[in-house]
Formats: sequence, C-alpha cells, structure tokens
Amino acid sequence: MADESRPVRDEDAFDVGAVQRWLDEVAPGAGQIGEVRQFPGGASNLTYLLRLVESEGGVRELILRRPPAGTKAKGAHDMSREYRIQRALAPVFPQVPRMIAYATEADSPIGSELYVMERLDGLIPRRDFGFPVSPEQADGLCNAAVDTLVALHSVDVTAVPDLQELNRGDGYVARQIGGWIKRLANARTDDTGDWSDITSWLDEHQPADVGQRMIHNDYRLDNMVLAADDPTRIIGVLDWELATVGDPLMDLGCTLAYWVQADDDEFFQMTRRQPTAEPGMWTRHQLIDAYLERMGLELTPEQWRFYEVYGLFRFAVIAQQIWYRYFHKQTTNEAYAAFGPAVAGFEQRCRRIITQGG
Repeated sequence: MADESRPVRDEDAFDVGAVQRWLDEVAPGAGQIGEVRQFPGGASNLTYLLRLVESEGGVRELILRRPPAGTKAKGAHDMSREYRIQRALAPVFPQVPRMIAYATEADSPIGSELYVMERLDGLIPRRDFGFPVSPEQADGLCNAAVDTLVALHSVDVTAVPDLQELNRGDGYVARQIGGWIKRLANARTDDTGDWSDITSWLDEHQPADVGQRMIHNDYRLDNMVLAADDPTRIIGVLDWELATVGDPLMDLGCTLAYWVQADDDEFFQMTRRQPTAEPGMWTRHQLIDAYLERMGLELTPEQWRFYEVYGLFRFAVIAQQIWYRYFHKQTTNEAYAAFGPAVAGFEQRCRRIITQGG
C-alpha cells in the first residue's frame, strides 16, 4: 500500500507511551511502537498508522481509529459500534480488516474511545488512481464494486446476533429523513442557506422501505483496498462508522452522491474524491442498472430521484457538520475551510434535481 500518512498534527497528537502500555496489556506480543503517523484522508474519525517493531525484528503495521475533539453529533463517532460491526462481519463478509482491540473512553489510554486493527496491504484509489489502471481494469473495478455491495446487502443479518441488533425494522427511510433534517438544524451556522423546500420535498416523497439489509452508508472507492497485483479485486472495505441494517437503496443513494462522472458540472467536479471520471469508469446510470439487476429490484428514473436527492442532502449535512466544527474553531485543519461553500453547492444541486429532474 502506498504510504499516504503524514506527521501527526499537534492538535491530534496522543500519549504514545500510554498506548504502548495498553497494547502490551490487550494484545501481548504486538510489538513496540516505533513510529506514529496520521492519514490526511477523511473528515470524521481520526486515523493513525502505528509502525511496530516485533521481537524478531520485523515491522508490523496497525491502524488506530479515534473520534475527533470538539462537539460531535449525538450517536456519531461510536468506536465501539464500528469495532463490533467489523468483528461480526468478518465470518460472513471477508472484506473487513482484522480487529485487534477496543477501549472505552473510561478505559482508554488517551481519554477517548479507540480501536486498533490490522492494516490491509493493498492500494486505495483516491481522487486520481495514483497507480496504473487501464480503461478495461477501470471497468472491471466498477463491476467488482457493484458485486461487493450486492454481497454486503445479501448478508443474512438474522444469523449474526451483533448485526441483527442493528435492525430497527420498518421505517428506516423515515428515520433517516427525519434524522438528517434534525442534524442539519443542529449544525446550522450563520451562512447556512434555506433548505426548507428541499427538506419538505424529501419528507413528502418518502417511499416505503424495500427491506432491511446490512448497509455500509459510506461505500466509496476511496474506502476500498484493492489487491496490489490486481486493481479490479477488492480485498477490503474500510470506514464502517455509519454502517447499520436498513434500506439498501438508501445505501446506493449515498454511494452515488460521491460518484462524479466526466460530464458533470464544475461544482460537482470540485467535490470529486475518487477516480470515477477516469476512462473506463461507469456512469451513475450504469452503476444503478447493474445493481438493480443483480439485486432483482426494479426502479423507474422518477423513483430513483428520491434516493439521488437523499444521498446529496445527506452528503451536504455531513459537510455542514464538519464546517460547523471549523466555523467554531474546534479544529484548525485548513482542509475543512472549503466545506462551507460546498454545502451551498449541494443545496443548488438538490434543488435542480427536484425541479428539473437532473
């Protein structure tokens, strides 16, 4: 895996000695931490690379995840939940990293929840691939991405107690719409636009749930690890913070909100964080059609419009929550300075799809 880690930002630093003592207790023989670095990607939970020297002299790499400092949305950044979901999925969905250990806030060596997992050895696509990918391989990756999502949505959650506990039954669509509208209200800043027409449309056009399936809720190419010798083979799916049991079409809507294709407008191109506009990559319609066929579902373009607007609205609220932290100086990460203007761009895009259909 290409090393994209960087030195730890001062505001995100932690007591490495305390983490070492904790690891010695919960994972004896893991090794001695020789270096800690931070991954710049992501804008929610913080992710660190731990390089450990093993007793035989080898180097082992682990990933440490923890929540950010500052005010957080209720229910967000739940490290325990993220850890338990991945541990429960491992026997039935092999594309999850191996979990090592978890600490509650009370027991944590750094004063906040955290968990540690094995680092998967592979390639992670970013805004541009960063490694050679032919148009034929790009096509194969899109095919694999659909297959992997269908496999996740086909997991029998009733057979895995830790997953079944996530199932709140019918009403997922309604809970999501109500929840994200409330999150927007709680994260408003002085520059937040008037979303009332968009939220009213979403509220009034809610479809019934199509089922209760295991869903990721942040399924993107840059949350995937590809085999180092074959960029069409997905060996891992990362970032399970928002995973739950719910409506699979809502999950697909979230995925497509990040899927920027080559002919999209300038604003949407600016939001692109994965190589979906590269030669050989599928369009959103190709992705939708392949998914629906493999899941045995039927949907008209008009019916899909709700899921498209929902995905973009949810993306906008996540951006607004991050902008809220930056606006109130709860973080000094300058990468977050662009989130405020991005929210306004999503507002316009949602409104255009509602009024013009695209």
